[in-house]
Amino acid sequence: MRVVVIGGDAVGMTAASQIKRSLGDDVDVIVIQEQQWTSYSACGIPYWIAGETTGPDTLVARSPEQHREHGIDVRTGMLASAIDPDTGSVTMQPVTGGPATRLGYDHLVIGTGSRPRTPPVDGLDLPGVYRVQTLDEGQAAIDGLARDPRTAVVLGAGYIGIEMAEAGVQRGLATTVVDLAPEPMVSLDADMGCLVRAGMTERGVDMRMGEPVRELLAGADGRVRAVVTDAGEIPADIVFLGLGVTPRTELAAAAGLPLGEHGGLLTDDHQRVRGYGNIWAGGDCVEVTDRLTGAERYLPLGTHANKHGRVIGVNIAGGDLAFPGVIGTAITKFCDLEVSRTGLKEDEQDGLVSVLIHAQTSVGYMPDSAVMAVKMIAERTTGRLMGTQIVGGRGAAMRIDTAATAIWTGMTAPELVQLDLAYSPPFSPVWDPVQVAARVLLGKLSD
Repeated sequence: MRVVVIGGDAVGMTAASQIKRSLGDDVDVIVIQEQQWTSYSACGIPYWIAGETTGPDTLVARSPEQHREHGIDVRTGMLASAIDPDTGSVTMQPVTGGPATRLGYDHLVIGTGSRPRTPPVDGLDLPGVYRVQTLDEGQAAIDGLARDPRTAVVLGAGYIGIEMAEAGVQRGLATTVVDLAPEPMVSLDADMGCLVRAGMTERGVDMRMGEPVRELLAGADGRVRAVVTDAGEIPADIVFLGLGVTPRTELAAAAGLPLGEHGGLLTDDHQRVRGYGNIWAGGDCVEVTDRLTGAERYLPLGTHANKHGRVIGVNIAGGDLAFPGVIGTAITKFCDLEVSRTGLKEDEQDGLVSVLIHAQTSVGYMPDSAVMAVKMIAERTTGRLMGTQIVGGRGAAMRIDTAATAIWTGMTAPELVQLDLAYSPPFSPVWDPVQVAARVLLGKLSD
């Protein structure tokens, strides 16, 4: 049996490794990978740029050479240029140009990932403007910092935007964040996004929310010198793009594979592309099912990509494993400000009730106790938990996992209040903040 994998990161290499471990010499696994790297942490790139970790080798979990030692035929520097489901083949060629090669497959795994969102703004390709999705792009940004910039502008106030703003601050740059949205982190409700904006402002970032970017201007040396918004020019020696991503599915679309309304590939719960018994896909190029609403969402996260790869690998090897869907759990930070969320926002479904409470991360008399805000959302009729958002100091954000587990398992607010959680003064008040939020929510539910 031959399995061809397009993409050598989380989905592709997880699936390839699982298949090879399970089937050994009974399967040939060929991976087509554009970059020289495999199995690397794109999520770590902002922290590498910030100087908090070294790179790029430290961000690589397993190199192409290590995968080859385990029997996987990894072909780096190769671009998949066509898929033919009718003949069961993929056409590939060197990224530098050269003759094309056609590979037949018994099973095809598509892990093409995503590409940065690029709005129609003049100047985004100027020298000094950096995307940060790949290790090569991360290295380019590191090289740009070596030019000793003084001012940085981050376009976008989502997860990557916030992390790149932290990198700017950590590097000692006067940092500005620009976004069209009224508050950062549109995956949060506005009242929680407002707390993120306030926290970043307090920590020295100029937050320009609700300001559409019109163009980027070049200086006499041809490099970027300013970002222009409706409010005027913002000096910029260096610009980081954190405008989000879109699924990279052009190859799949050209092959006639089904795409959803967000542009991602549509799969069943076993990660088979719908309508095709031997084509599989996962990660940032697919849409996922929301467990709470049943709707298809585009939610590009490394946690899902690795799970998709495992599901695909198990199933190609003869197993029967389903991906159970998502509830949108995510986490990030800006310096010592932590942000996390899971489940629905309050306006995503009718019949929801919410509360917003403030508490301490640990007992107030402990020296490192910090303030945290918890917003909790539930169904009014059933009390079932549907969403939680957290913004606060150190020790706040990982509490989202308690809420995520409660939502995943269908717990109600009364059940969360009674949950047996750990207590010790350095770690938590005697009532954990998520339980405090659930207690306050009980009052709303009984109104």
